This record gives sequence, C-alpha cells and structure tokens, in this order.
Amino acid sequence: MIPQDLAPTREAALARLAAVDAAAYARSRNHLQGAVTGLSPYLTHGLLTVPECLAALGLPPQHKLVYEFGWREFFRHVWDHRGEAIFRSLHEGPLPDAAYLRELPQDIRQGATGVPVVDQAVRTLYATGTLHNHARMWLASYVVHGRKVHWRAGADWLYAHLLDGDLASNHLSWQWVAGTGSHKPYLFDAANVARFAPRDWHSWGSAIDLSYEAWDALARRSDRLPAGQGGGGLDEPALLHRPTTGVRPEAFQAAEVWLAHPWALGEPPPGVQVVGVVITEAHRQRPWSERRWQWVTARLAGLSDELWVGSAAEVAAALAGVPRVLTLANPHVDPWLPKGAELLPEARHFKSVSPVCGSFSRWWERVQRRT
Repeated sequence: MIPQDLAPTREAALARLAAVDAAAYARSRNHLQGAVTGLSPYLTHGLLTVPECLAALGLPPQHKLVYEFGWREFFRHVWDHRGEAIFRSLHEGPLPDAAYLRELPQDIRQGATGVPVVDQAVRTLYATGTLHNHARMWLASYVVHGRKVHWRAGADWLYAHLLDGDLASNHLSWQWVAGTGSHKPYLFDAANVARFAPRDWHSWGSAIDLSYEAWDALARRSDRLPAGQGGGGLDEPALLHRPTTGVRPEAFQAAEVWLAHPWALGEPPPGVQVVGVVITEAHRQRPWSERRWQWVTARLAGLSDELWVGSAAEVAAALAGVPRVLTLANPHVDPWLPKGAELLPEARHFKSVSPVCGSFSRWWERVQRRT
C-alpha cells in the first residue's frame, strides 16, 4: 500500500512542495513527528529536482533545508568521482571489515530485537516504505555498532524497501554512521531516542540503554549486543528483481522517443513519443519491494505509450529503428541505456567541483565559494 500523501504523480509532488514549511522544518526536523518535507521519493525518481525545489522555496543559502538538499548533491558528487568504490568501505572503521557479520540477522529483519526503537523503525519501514532520517541513523548505528553487522548488508536491505532509496545517499549515509566514510562512528543512546521519538519508540532499560562512553567502547570491541529472543516478529515484504507489470520490448517506430525510466519520472519533453522502460540488469543485484515497484510503474504507465520490462539488449534492439532516443542521465541506470541515446544531464543546484571532496564540510565550503 502506497501512503496516500505520496502518490506517484507530478501533481502530488508539487502539492508536497507547496506545503513545505521551511521555518517549521528548521525547528523540528530532528523529531520523528517534526515538519519533514516528504520530498525525497519525488527527488530520487525525478518528479522534482533540487533546483526546482530551491527556486520555489526561495531560501537563503545557509538555511537548514538548503543544507539538507546539499547532502543529497554531495553524496552524488562522491558517487560521480568514486564510482563503484562507494559500495566498499572508503576507509577502515572502528574495527576491520572482517570483524563484521555479512548477513543481516533475522531478528532485525523481522523487527523482533526487543529494542523498541529498532523494532518500530522496521515496522514503519515495512508499513510505509518511508523512514525518518533520524530513525535511519539509529537503526544503522544499532546494526553496525551494536550487532556488528557490516554496513553494506544493512544498506542493501534498507535500500530495497525505501520508496526514496538512492544508492549514493543511502550507502554513503550508512558509511557515515559506520565510521568508514567519516572521522568517527555515529552513536546514540536511549535518551536521544526519548528526546526525538514518540513514547512507543522509547527504549529505556533495553540493550541500547548505554552511555555514549559505553557505546563508543562497544563500537571498538568485537563483542555484540544480544539478539532478540524470537516471537512476534514481522514477515519481511518480498523483494522482486522486476515489476509484475510491463511487456517485453518490441520493435518501435517513431522519429523521436523519450525513454522514461525509474529515475526519470518527471514530465517528458513536448512532442515526443514516450516509452517507459525497466532494464532488468539495473535491478539484478538490487531488488525492490513490491510497494516500490508499484509506485514507479504506476508513474511510468501514466507517462508512457508503452511500458517495457526487458534486458538492455532487448531495449536497444527494439529502439534500433528510432533515429533519435533521448532520456535523463542517472548513474543508477546509465550503464545499461542504449548506446547512441542522448543523455540529458540531471539538474543540480550546486556547482560541480573537482577533485572529490572527502567530507561534506569541505564540499560545502567549495561549492559556496563557487555560487
């Protein structure tokens, strides 16, 4: 089930943008019941762009919300420069990589750890496909530093279930929490949860009710917090490598075609025929929940004359007779788009900088100088 206020339409995206209360966001964004924007699924899948949002909001450069938009573009900056390296630890964390488990334990997957903040986060994720950023950090910190699970296992799992799952933002955020992409690990305690979360998330007396000093010591040792005792867990939603709707690509004739893909769900250029496409290689190693597939394919079907699901070779063969194929560039899908297609650049608000910046603060300083 897709949350009603996150419908996969341009109209819903613009309504979300119009409803943003930037002042309330700045005051309350760290609270799970705060004035978050809800824009991230629309940004991830291209129904909105960062420049469009910032133009509509008219905020000064140092506003908290501008800063958060900056994080999204910083993570893409790192991916642009480092490529596949973002899926490996950028440097060693508190412990060597070999000290961490490579599989996410079942009690975490089932929301049955016995730690309320963790179990509530998993329930929310499965029920809505969304999760507040603070809850994502708490969940990641528990997984990596409490249970000694490698950040990549947690990142792959969370990405699969999020409506706004973006490989750069998600995986580099996990690295930031893990301390493999930052100077120190991100740690939290029960008091932090009590300050920012509703009462049913509070975790006093649970395994995470430790001081920061105790958490820091635990993060640097190989021992781990105990697993849940079992019982009362959730069934993890099934993950699919392809949607359940769509047809196999067939030869298509047109003077000009716009390819709408899962990261290009904005309005197509006027006067062109639109083909929606899911290229299976892009999802072979990174499946999605059925909810996310429904969200994306509902928008693709609304945009397109046809909705294809097939391999990169099948898509290229079907478009071989089309003189001009255009689409939006995006690293999630670029390697599998037809050769010869014209890739329009993604719209970004902040200036491109080179070489790669190792920290957000360094990147922010440099892009502000160029603004």
